[in-house]
Amino acid sequence: MKSNRFPIWAAAALLSGGMGLASVADACTRVVYHGENGLVVTGRTMDWRDEIPASLWIMPRGLTHDGGAGPQSVHWTSRYGSVVTSSFGFSTVDGMNEKGLVANMLVLAGTSYPEAKDAKNLLTVSAWVQYFLDNFATVDEAVAAMRKDPVTVVSSAIPGSDWFATLHVSLSDARGDSAIFEYINGKLEIHHGRHYQVMTNDPSFDEQLAIQAYWQGIGGTTFLPGTNRSADRFARASFYIHAIPKTANPELADAQVMSVLNNVSVPMGITTPGQPNISNTRWRTVADQTTLRYYFHDVATPNAFWVDLKQADLKPGAPVLRLRLEKQQVYAGNVLKDFKPAKPLKFLSLEEAEAARGQQPTHQPSH
Repeated sequence: MKSNRFPIWAAAALLSGGMGLASVADACTRVVYHGENGLVVTGRTMDWRDEIPASLWIMPRGLTHDGGAGPQSVHWTSRYGSVVTSSFGFSTVDGMNEKGLVANMLVLAGTSYPEAKDAKNLLTVSAWVQYFLDNFATVDEAVAAMRKDPVTVVSSAIPGSDWFATLHVSLSDARGDSAIFEYINGKLEIHHGRHYQVMTNDPSFDEQLAIQAYWQGIGGTTFLPGTNRSADRFARASFYIHAIPKTANPELADAQVMSVLNNVSVPMGITTPGQPNISNTRWRTVADQTTLRYYFHDVATPNAFWVDLKQADLKPGAPVLRLRLEKQQVYAGNVLKDFKPAKPLKFLSLEEAEAARGQQPTHQPSH
Protein backbone atom coordinates (compact mmCIF):
# COMPACT_ATOMS: atom_id res chain seq x y z
CA MET A 1 0.00 0.00 0.00
CA LYS A 2 1.38 3.36 -1.00
CA SER A 3 1.97 5.89 1.75
CA ASN A 4 0.88 9.51 1.72
CA ARG A 5 4.09 11.40 1.02
CA PHE A 6 2.52 14.78 0.27
CA PRO A 7 2.78 17.07 3.34
CA ILE A 8 -0.26 18.84 4.74
CA TRP A 9 1.49 22.22 4.59
CA ALA A 10 1.66 21.75 0.81
CA ALA A 11 -2.05 21.00 0.75
CA ALA A 12 -2.66 24.36 2.39
CA ALA A 13 -0.58 25.99 -0.34
CA LEU A 14 -2.69 24.29 -2.98
CA LEU A 15 -5.89 25.39 -1.31
CA SER A 16 -4.73 28.97 -1.04
CA GLY A 17 -3.99 29.06 -4.77
CA GLY A 18 -0.23 29.04 -4.44
CA MET A 19 0.07 26.20 -6.97
CA GLY A 20 -2.78 27.17 -9.23
CA LEU A 21 -5.43 24.51 -8.96
CA ALA A 22 -7.48 26.61 -11.35
CA SER A 23 -5.31 25.39 -14.21
CA VAL A 24 -6.09 21.74 -13.58
CA ALA A 25 -8.62 19.86 -15.72
CA ASP A 26 -11.34 18.20 -13.68
CA ALA A 27 -14.20 15.78 -14.32
CA CYS A 28 -16.18 13.13 -12.42
CA THR A 29 -16.38 11.79 -8.87
CA ARG A 30 -16.36 8.22 -7.51
CA VAL A 31 -17.39 7.05 -4.01
CA VAL A 32 -17.61 3.69 -2.19
CA TYR A 33 -20.12 3.11 0.61
CA HIS A 34 -19.56 0.52 3.35
CA GLY A 35 -22.86 -0.44 4.96
CA GLU A 36 -23.84 -2.97 7.60
CA ASN A 37 -23.52 -6.74 7.18
CA GLY A 38 -20.94 -6.35 4.43
CA LEU A 39 -23.09 -4.20 2.12
CA VAL A 40 -20.95 -2.38 -0.48
CA VAL A 41 -22.12 0.17 -3.06
CA THR A 42 -20.02 2.20 -5.50
CA GLY A 43 -21.24 5.30 -7.34
CA ARG A 44 -19.77 7.76 -9.84
CA THR A 45 -20.64 10.84 -11.89
CA MET A 46 -19.58 11.60 -15.46
CA ASP A 47 -18.97 15.32 -16.05
CA TRP A 48 -18.07 16.88 -19.41
CA ARG A 49 -18.76 19.97 -21.53
CA ASP A 50 -20.19 18.07 -24.50
CA GLU A 51 -22.66 15.24 -24.76
CA ILE A 52 -21.03 11.84 -24.24
CA PRO A 53 -23.06 9.27 -26.18
CA ALA A 54 -23.53 6.31 -23.85
CA SER A 55 -24.80 2.75 -24.09
CA LEU A 56 -25.15 -0.07 -21.59
CA TRP A 57 -23.84 -3.50 -22.56
CA ILE A 58 -24.21 -7.03 -21.22
CA MET A 59 -20.89 -8.79 -21.89
CA PRO A 60 -20.95 -12.59 -21.38
CA ARG A 61 -17.99 -14.78 -20.45
CA GLY A 62 -15.81 -16.16 -23.20
CA LEU A 63 -15.43 -13.03 -25.34
CA THR A 64 -12.01 -12.62 -26.94
CA HIS A 65 -10.32 -9.22 -27.02
CA ASP A 66 -7.06 -7.67 -28.12
CA GLY A 67 -5.38 -4.58 -26.77
CA GLY A 68 -6.04 -2.46 -29.86
CA ALA A 69 -2.44 -1.33 -30.17
CA GLY A 70 -1.04 -3.28 -33.10
CA PRO A 71 1.05 -6.48 -33.30
CA GLN A 72 2.30 -6.19 -29.72
CA SER A 73 -1.19 -6.00 -28.22
CA VAL A 74 -2.24 -8.13 -25.28
CA HIS A 75 -4.92 -10.75 -25.95
CA TRP A 76 -7.39 -12.23 -23.48
CA THR A 77 -10.66 -14.14 -23.14
CA SER A 78 -13.14 -12.85 -20.58
CA ARG A 79 -13.42 -14.99 -17.45
CA TYR A 80 -16.36 -13.03 -16.02
CA GLY A 81 -19.51 -11.52 -17.46
CA SER A 82 -20.30 -7.87 -16.83
CA VAL A 83 -22.62 -4.93 -17.34
CA VAL A 84 -20.76 -1.86 -18.57
CA THR A 85 -21.28 1.70 -19.76
CA SER A 86 -19.55 2.75 -22.96
CA SER A 87 -18.73 6.26 -24.13
CA PHE A 88 -18.81 7.22 -27.81
CA GLY A 89 -19.40 3.57 -28.70
CA PHE A 90 -15.72 2.65 -28.44
CA SER A 91 -14.63 2.70 -24.79
CA THR A 92 -15.75 1.03 -21.57
CA VAL A 93 -15.63 3.73 -18.89
CA ASP A 94 -17.62 2.13 -16.08
CA GLY A 95 -19.07 -1.24 -15.08
CA MET A 96 -19.50 -4.17 -12.72
CA ASN A 97 -18.79 -7.85 -13.27
CA GLU A 98 -20.66 -10.87 -11.93
CA LYS A 99 -18.33 -11.15 -8.92
CA GLY A 100 -19.09 -7.59 -7.80
CA LEU A 101 -15.85 -6.01 -9.02
CA VAL A 102 -16.52 -2.42 -10.11
CA ALA A 103 -14.22 -0.35 -12.33
CA ASN A 104 -14.53 3.40 -12.95
CA MET A 105 -12.39 5.44 -15.34
CA LEU A 106 -11.98 9.18 -14.68
CA VAL A 107 -9.87 12.01 -16.10
CA LEU A 108 -6.42 12.66 -14.62
CA ALA A 109 -4.71 15.45 -16.56
CA GLY A 110 -1.41 14.71 -14.81
CA THR A 111 -1.20 11.24 -16.32
CA SER A 112 2.05 10.33 -18.07
CA TYR A 113 1.95 6.91 -19.70
CA PRO A 114 4.99 4.64 -20.02
CA GLU A 115 7.14 4.60 -23.15
CA ALA A 116 5.63 1.97 -25.42
CA LYS A 117 8.22 1.83 -28.20
CA ASP A 118 9.69 -1.55 -27.25
CA ALA A 119 6.96 -2.74 -24.90
CA LYS A 120 4.83 -5.85 -25.31
CA ASN A 121 1.27 -6.63 -24.23
CA LEU A 122 0.05 -3.18 -25.17
CA LEU A 123 -3.45 -2.18 -24.08
CA THR A 124 -5.34 0.84 -25.40
CA VAL A 125 -6.77 2.91 -22.58
CA SER A 126 -10.25 2.53 -24.10
CA ALA A 127 -10.18 -1.17 -23.07
CA TRP A 128 -8.50 -0.76 -19.67
CA VAL A 129 -11.73 -0.96 -17.64
CA GLN A 130 -12.93 -3.99 -19.61
CA TYR A 131 -9.59 -5.72 -19.05
CA PHE A 132 -10.08 -5.44 -15.30
CA LEU A 133 -13.70 -6.59 -15.33
CA ASP A 134 -13.00 -9.54 -17.64
CA ASN A 135 -10.03 -10.91 -15.74
CA PHE A 136 -10.42 -10.32 -12.00
CA ALA A 137 -12.91 -11.10 -9.25
CA THR A 138 -11.36 -9.02 -6.47
CA VAL A 139 -9.20 -5.95 -5.98
CA ASP A 140 -6.49 -8.14 -4.43
CA GLU A 141 -6.28 -10.20 -7.61
CA ALA A 142 -6.08 -7.13 -9.83
CA VAL A 143 -3.44 -5.41 -7.72
CA ALA A 144 -1.26 -8.53 -7.54
CA ALA A 145 -1.46 -8.95 -11.30
CA MET A 146 -0.80 -5.30 -12.15
CA ARG A 147 2.26 -5.17 -9.89
CA LYS A 148 3.82 -7.67 -12.33
CA ASP A 149 3.25 -5.28 -15.27
CA PRO A 150 1.17 -7.67 -17.39
CA VAL A 151 0.17 -4.85 -19.77
CA THR A 152 1.43 -1.47 -20.93
CA VAL A 153 -1.42 1.03 -21.24
CA VAL A 154 -1.22 3.40 -24.22
CA SER A 155 -3.47 6.24 -25.29
CA SER A 156 -4.30 8.71 -28.05
CA ALA A 157 -6.42 11.75 -28.78
CA ILE A 158 -10.18 11.23 -28.89
CA PRO A 159 -11.46 11.43 -32.51
CA GLY A 160 -13.05 14.78 -33.19
CA SER A 161 -11.15 16.32 -30.29
CA ASP A 162 -7.68 17.61 -29.54
CA TRP A 163 -7.87 16.08 -26.04
CA PHE A 164 -5.26 13.37 -25.40
CA ALA A 165 -6.98 10.80 -23.19
CA THR A 166 -5.25 11.02 -19.81
CA LEU A 167 -7.11 8.77 -17.38
CA HIS A 168 -6.90 6.83 -14.15
CA VAL A 169 -8.97 3.89 -12.91
CA SER A 170 -10.50 2.97 -9.56
CA LEU A 171 -11.53 -0.55 -8.54
CA SER A 172 -13.74 -1.73 -5.68
CA ASP A 173 -15.05 -5.19 -4.90
CA ALA A 174 -17.86 -6.93 -3.05
CA ARG A 175 -15.79 -7.02 0.15
CA GLY A 176 -15.32 -3.25 0.14
CA ASP A 177 -11.67 -3.25 -0.90
CA SER A 178 -10.44 -0.45 -3.20
CA ALA A 179 -7.50 0.45 -5.40
CA ILE A 180 -6.54 3.46 -7.50
CA PHE A 181 -4.33 3.01 -10.59
CA GLU A 182 -2.48 6.04 -11.97
CA TYR A 183 0.40 6.48 -14.40
CA ILE A 184 2.65 9.18 -12.94
CA ASN A 185 5.95 10.04 -14.65
CA GLY A 186 5.62 6.96 -16.81
CA LYS A 187 5.21 4.51 -13.95
CA LEU A 188 2.10 2.80 -12.61
CA GLU A 189 1.28 3.87 -9.05
CA ILE A 190 -1.20 1.76 -7.10
CA HIS A 191 -2.98 2.95 -3.95
CA HIS A 192 -4.54 -0.12 -2.36
CA GLY A 193 -6.72 -0.13 0.73
CA ARG A 194 -10.29 -0.38 1.93
CA HIS A 195 -10.16 3.23 3.11
CA TYR A 196 -9.62 4.66 -0.39
CA GLN A 197 -13.33 5.30 -0.85
CA VAL A 198 -13.18 8.48 -2.94
CA MET A 199 -11.53 9.43 -6.21
CA THR A 200 -11.94 12.53 -8.33
CA ASN A 201 -9.31 13.97 -10.67
CA ASP A 202 -6.24 16.19 -10.42
CA PRO A 203 -3.97 16.56 -8.62
CA SER A 204 -2.52 13.07 -8.20
CA PHE A 205 -4.01 10.83 -5.54
CA ASP A 206 -1.09 11.49 -3.17
CA GLU A 207 -1.94 15.17 -3.16
CA GLN A 208 -5.68 14.58 -2.93
CA LEU A 209 -5.15 12.62 0.27
CA ALA A 210 -3.24 15.50 1.80
CA ILE A 211 -5.98 17.95 0.86
CA GLN A 212 -8.53 15.57 2.39
CA ALA A 213 -6.54 15.53 5.63
CA TYR A 214 -6.66 19.33 5.70
CA TRP A 215 -10.46 19.39 5.44
CA GLN A 216 -10.86 16.57 7.95
CA GLY A 217 -9.03 18.77 10.43
CA ILE A 218 -11.62 21.50 9.91
CA GLY A 219 -14.62 19.17 10.08
CA GLY A 220 -17.43 18.81 7.56
CA THR A 221 -20.10 20.16 9.88
CA THR A 222 -18.07 23.36 10.28
CA PHE A 223 -17.26 24.11 6.66
CA LEU A 224 -17.00 22.29 3.32
CA PRO A 225 -15.67 23.75 0.05
CA GLY A 226 -18.45 24.29 -2.45
CA THR A 227 -16.97 24.70 -5.93
CA ASN A 228 -17.12 22.10 -8.68
CA ARG A 229 -13.33 21.67 -8.78
CA SER A 230 -11.79 18.29 -8.18
CA ALA A 231 -10.28 18.92 -4.74
CA ASP A 232 -13.52 20.45 -3.43
CA ARG A 233 -15.63 17.57 -4.72
CA PHE A 234 -13.17 15.16 -3.13
CA ALA A 235 -13.63 16.88 0.25
CA ARG A 236 -17.43 16.89 0.05
CA ALA A 237 -17.66 13.30 -1.19
CA SER A 238 -15.29 12.11 1.54
CA PHE A 239 -17.36 13.77 4.25
CA TYR A 240 -20.78 12.68 3.04
CA ILE A 241 -19.95 9.07 2.17
CA HIS A 242 -18.97 8.62 5.82
CA ALA A 243 -21.72 10.84 7.24
CA ILE A 244 -24.73 9.08 5.69
CA PRO A 245 -26.29 6.39 7.92
CA LYS A 246 -25.01 2.83 7.87
CA THR A 247 -27.68 0.40 6.74
CA ALA A 248 -28.04 -3.23 5.68
CA ASN A 249 -30.97 -2.31 3.40
CA PRO A 250 -29.64 -2.37 -0.19
CA GLU A 251 -32.31 -0.13 -1.69
CA LEU A 252 -31.83 2.49 1.02
CA ALA A 253 -28.05 2.32 0.64
CA ASP A 254 -28.32 2.69 -3.15
CA ALA A 255 -30.50 5.78 -2.71
CA GLN A 256 -28.08 7.26 -0.17
CA VAL A 257 -25.14 6.83 -2.53
CA MET A 258 -27.13 8.49 -5.31
CA SER A 259 -27.81 11.39 -2.94
CA VAL A 260 -24.07 11.83 -2.37
CA LEU A 261 -23.54 11.87 -6.14
CA ASN A 262 -26.23 14.54 -6.42
CA ASN A 263 -24.29 16.66 -3.95
CA VAL A 264 -21.07 16.55 -5.99
CA SER A 265 -22.78 16.84 -9.39
CA VAL A 266 -22.50 19.98 -11.52
CA PRO A 267 -25.84 21.54 -12.62
CA MET A 268 -26.87 21.33 -16.26
CA GLY A 269 -25.57 24.13 -18.46
CA ILE A 270 -22.60 25.02 -16.23
CA THR A 271 -19.21 25.28 -17.96
CA THR A 272 -15.89 26.89 -17.15
CA PRO A 273 -14.29 28.84 -20.05
CA GLY A 274 -11.06 27.28 -21.18
CA GLN A 275 -11.61 24.15 -19.06
CA PRO A 276 -14.07 21.87 -20.86
CA ASN A 277 -13.81 19.20 -18.18
CA ILE A 278 -15.18 21.45 -15.43
CA SER A 279 -18.66 21.12 -16.80
CA ASN A 280 -22.07 19.75 -16.02
CA THR A 281 -22.74 16.18 -14.96
CA ARG A 282 -23.98 14.04 -17.86
CA TRP A 283 -24.89 10.81 -16.07
CA ARG A 284 -24.48 8.90 -12.84
CA THR A 285 -24.13 5.20 -12.03
CA VAL A 286 -24.62 3.30 -8.78
CA ALA A 287 -23.34 -0.28 -8.59
CA ASP A 288 -24.70 -2.37 -5.71
CA GLN A 289 -22.03 -5.03 -5.27
CA THR A 290 -24.16 -7.05 -2.85
CA THR A 291 -27.32 -7.39 -4.95
CA LEU A 292 -25.50 -6.96 -8.32
CA ARG A 293 -27.88 -4.20 -9.36
CA TYR A 294 -26.39 -1.55 -11.65
CA TYR A 295 -28.27 1.77 -11.76
CA PHE A 296 -27.94 4.42 -14.47
CA HIS A 297 -29.31 7.96 -14.50
CA ASP A 298 -28.95 10.34 -17.42
CA VAL A 299 -29.48 13.83 -16.00
CA ALA A 300 -31.55 14.79 -19.06
CA THR A 301 -34.14 12.11 -18.26
CA PRO A 302 -36.62 12.04 -15.36
CA ASN A 303 -35.59 8.86 -13.54
CA ALA A 304 -32.94 6.25 -12.91
CA PHE A 305 -33.29 2.64 -14.03
CA TRP A 306 -31.31 -0.50 -13.35
CA VAL A 307 -29.98 -3.82 -14.60
CA ASP A 308 -30.22 -6.91 -12.39
CA LEU A 309 -27.00 -8.66 -13.37
CA LYS A 310 -28.06 -11.86 -11.59
CA GLN A 311 -30.81 -12.26 -14.20
CA ALA A 312 -28.53 -11.77 -17.22
CA ASP A 313 -27.34 -14.68 -19.35
CA LEU A 314 -23.58 -14.53 -18.98
CA LYS A 315 -22.71 -18.03 -20.18
CA PRO A 316 -20.05 -18.40 -22.89
CA GLY A 317 -21.78 -18.18 -26.25
CA ALA A 318 -24.62 -16.00 -24.97
CA PRO A 319 -25.25 -12.93 -27.13
CA VAL A 320 -23.76 -9.55 -26.39
CA LEU A 321 -26.61 -7.19 -25.54
CA ARG A 322 -26.82 -3.41 -25.89
CA LEU A 323 -29.14 -0.73 -24.54
CA ARG A 324 -28.73 2.48 -26.51
CA LEU A 325 -28.89 5.73 -24.55
CA GLU A 326 -27.49 8.25 -27.03
CA LYS A 327 -30.82 10.02 -27.48
CA GLN A 328 -31.71 10.23 -23.78
CA GLN A 329 -34.22 7.42 -24.14
CA VAL A 330 -36.46 7.09 -21.08
CA TYR A 331 -36.54 3.76 -19.26
CA ALA A 332 -37.84 2.62 -15.89
CA GLY A 333 -37.29 -0.27 -13.51
CA ASN A 334 -35.25 -3.32 -14.45
CA VAL A 335 -34.43 -2.77 -18.13
CA LEU A 336 -32.84 -6.12 -18.93
CA LYS A 337 -35.78 -6.90 -21.24
CA ASP A 338 -35.07 -3.75 -23.26
CA PHE A 339 -31.55 -4.78 -24.31
CA LYS A 340 -31.06 -5.90 -27.92
CA PRO A 341 -28.51 -8.36 -29.39
CA ALA A 342 -25.51 -6.52 -30.80
CA LYS A 343 -22.04 -6.98 -32.17
CA PRO A 344 -19.40 -6.92 -29.41
CA LEU A 345 -18.17 -3.50 -28.35
CA LYS A 346 -15.14 -2.62 -30.46
CA PHE A 347 -12.61 -0.58 -28.53
CA LEU A 348 -10.95 2.39 -30.19
CA SER A 349 -7.53 1.27 -31.41
CA LEU A 350 -4.50 3.53 -31.69
CA GLU A 351 -4.51 3.11 -35.46
CA GLU A 352 -8.16 4.17 -35.70
CA ALA A 353 -7.61 7.15 -33.42
CA GLU A 354 -4.60 8.35 -35.40
CA ALA A 355 -6.34 7.75 -38.73
CA ALA A 356 -9.24 9.90 -37.55
CA ARG A 357 -6.76 12.69 -36.96
CA GLY A 358 -5.29 12.24 -40.44
CA GLN A 359 -1.92 11.06 -39.08
CA GLN A 360 0.19 7.97 -39.47
CA PRO A 361 -0.34 5.38 -36.72
CA THR A 362 2.02 5.75 -33.80
CA HIS A 363 2.37 4.05 -30.46
CA GLN A 364 2.65 7.37 -28.57
CA PRO A 365 3.32 8.71 -25.96
CA SER A 366 5.58 11.71 -25.83
CA HIS A 367 3.54 13.07 -22.97
